[in-house]
Amino acid sequence: MDRWKKNLGNALGTLALVVAALPASASPLAAESQAAVPKDLQQLIVVDYQAMENSDIAMKLRDKVLPPELKRLQDALQHSGMNVNRSVTQLAFASYRVSGQDGSRIVGIASGQFPVQDFLDRFKKQHVKGTQVRNETIYPMGATGLSVVFLDQTTMVFGSLESIKDSLDARDGITPSFLTNSTMQNLIPVLQDAAVWSILDQKGTQTMMKSVLGQASQVADFSTVKNSLQGSRYTMDFDQGVKFNLDVITPDSVTAATMSSLMSAAALFEKMNATPVESQAINATNITSSGNILEVRFATTDDNFATLLNSQLFQSVIH
Repeated sequence: MDRWKKNLGNALGTLALVVAALPASASPLAAESQAAVPKDLQQLIVVDYQAMENSDIAMKLRDKVLPPELKRLQDALQHSGMNVNRSVTQLAFASYRVSGQDGSRIVGIASGQFPVQDFLDRFKKQHVKGTQVRNETIYPMGATGLSVVFLDQTTMVFGSLESIKDSLDARDGITPSFLTNSTMQNLIPVLQDAAVWSILDQKGTQTMMKSVLGQASQVADFSTVKNSLQGSRYTMDFDQGVKFNLDVITPDSVTAATMSSLMSAAALFEKMNATPVESQAINATNITSSGNILEVRFATTDDNFATLLNSQLFQSVIH
């Protein structure tokens, strides 16, 4: 059952990293924000939190999966005098690779209307010393271990000092930005009006699908098509229930159909030993292919999703 839990829960676990701390209302990510993301993107997640605030089940999800790092940031912002619920309109997280280093870094970008001068005055009064990078000043956010820089009145970048420096280098054209990554740009959903949308690079998609398939990933068919998977995207909405749509991009219709068959077989196998709640979640997941795209669609009611939130399945996903 563990592998199929990741199949349904991959998006939920990823969502747990970002949806809980700050509100947002404009899903399309502005070019100014994209320019502040380094080119070698692994995953980008964009949250429209106004849509989530209008859904009780979305708020229950937020309360259950609130990451401690984001909670510290929220507390620091509020302690600094910002009304987070009114100031922030969008939250995006970008995980990216660093040239010449193992692993990755994460940078957060918040959009809205920020009382920048009030912040600067408060930092000055508290004798907070910032780090100067060209024309920008990066300020530490108390004991959170996070730092923040205001690019203008509407864009705030936060994260580790190193990740913010990377962001500024991309924004200033010193290093390439996400705007120059045509492969990942092509993964962005045409309609960016979902409460949450995300894109994942080729390597991340291959790893995700191997985890999703479980034992089915050991068959020859998957070994043949794994390296041809090109990337993926998902959207999540909370309007009239909970809807999750995942697209995995492949080079052709044969590969997409093969992946659909493998995933359907994995779901059927896992259902044999599923609990009622887990079986219900599997039944609510539709797996098909259309052209060169593997399509996974999950839809359920608020009440059913509320039950899923309290299930062992969900707990295993977020921990």
